[in-house]
Amino acid sequence: MSRTTGERRRAREYALQLLFQLDLSPESLEQAVESFWTGKKVVGPVREFADLIVRGTMARRAAFDEVLASCALNWRVSRMPVVDRNILRMALYEFLFHPETPCVVVIDEAIEIAKKFGNEDSGPFINGILDAIRIKLEGGALDLPADLAASSGR
Repeated sequence: MSRTTGERRRAREYALQLLFQLDLSPESLEQAVESFWTGKKVVGPVREFADLIVRGTMARRAAFDEVLASCALNWRVSRMPVVDRNILRMALYEFLFHPETPCVVVIDEAIEIAKKFGNEDSGPFINGILDAIRIKLEGGALDLPADLAASSGR
């Protein structure tokens, strides 16, 4: 399925909004997804990619948080701003499960989304962590929890 850059950006933005909602709400994934999309006229590739990111990220959230904790020196994931940690989680999902998208593209997208939804420090913070992960990943030095190592595309 071919997606334009604009569609993928919109999908990532919707995915972030839904992940943000899930991070702060006790709703089940299915309830949150259903209520999130209610009233939105989003169909096709944008919704499909957003749902893929959300479901893939949520299924591995604890493992992603382990990776983030090991790469975000002096930061506990629970203390990161909610927007930032969810951008990091979904970028990590794309790094590992969508290797057809170059890591640098994922990082650029994450930074742009952080500029829109985060605070003034979000872009540099996210860039630093994701670039460190990218370097480790490309060098084969990223320590992945066993369930991520077994199921990722890298």
